[in-house]
Amino acid sequence: MKEANKDPEPTSVERPTDEFADPLSIEDAADLTQRIIDNIEHVIVGQHDAAQHILTTILARGHLLLEDVPGVGKTMLARSLARSVDCSFKRVQFTPDLLPSDVTGVNIFNQQSREFEFQPGPIFGNVVLADEINRAPPKTQAALLEAMEEEQVTIDGTTHDVPSPFTVIATQNAIDQDRTYELPVAEIDRFMKKLSLGYPNPEDESEVLRRVVGEHPIRRLDPVASASDIRRAQATVSQVTVREPVRDYVTRLANYTRDHGQLGVSPRGSITVLRAAQARAVLEGREYVVPDDVKLEAETVLAHRVRANSGTMGGDEGKAVIEAALDNVPVE
Repeated sequence: MKEANKDPEPTSVERPTDEFADPLSIEDAADLTQRIIDNIEHVIVGQHDAAQHILTTILARGHLLLEDVPGVGKTMLARSLARSVDCSFKRVQFTPDLLPSDVTGVNIFNQQSREFEFQPGPIFGNVVLADEINRAPPKTQAALLEAMEEEQVTIDGTTHDVPSPFTVIATQNAIDQDRTYELPVAEIDRFMKKLSLGYPNPEDESEVLRRVVGEHPIRRLDPVASASDIRRAQATVSQVTVREPVRDYVTRLANYTRDHGQLGVSPRGSITVLRAAQARAVLEGREYVVPDDVKLEAETVLAHRVRANSGTMGGDEGKAVIEAALDNVPVE
């Protein structure tokens, strides 16, 4: 089985006993997220908004797609998150010859016991980095779908739960499209958010160079939270109040995209932006969602789900549709 670089933490394919532990208070959950963001920023410079987006993604039980040029810190952002939380981190380098079983795992016959034993693949991690996901063919990409949607993997008719919390962070190169496979719409729709980091400004890049002289700061990064803390914070997010005017606002935004594009936001997209808004409210220390939470999350959650009238999926055209929706749909 092909398995790329991973941190040495053990992986369990069983659900933890405290998965349904009591939620944190809003104040404690907000403090937890700030500790993690601060810790990430010991390594990642000038990406405060991206750190917030990755935290809202994991607290809302979502997955993240990072699309950008090589070398801007996509992989390091994922590793910094995993090291900030005491949990398992697995990395899969997607290549054209990667097989679905290289991701999910296989049943291997044990000659001594005369039984088949399940050998879990790298999908069984708390934070799973799918590096250059569009390098692998669609069949291998599809190996992620069940885990991302249902937090389980079915092998030879037997279902195995992935660990909790569970977040897939996938990267793809924005400029080198030779020998790549475009992600199908169904898979793109599984990602809660799509982000681009961009190049740092000169001051931030100078600070990056200062930090990496000698030992890389990722090696000195210690956990500031546990997997149990994340599960409790996720429970907090799920209890954040979303009142009817906010739900109606999201519905009108989704309908605007359907009226002004070839493919608009699906009901799954509407649900996802509400969950992201709940996580954003927790980051702000509130127990209820306000329209500004939706506005802050709308572009990263919805733009990649929209096919503009030009036929382009996501990209600048998708962002333009979402920006127009935010400008033209009133808050009532």
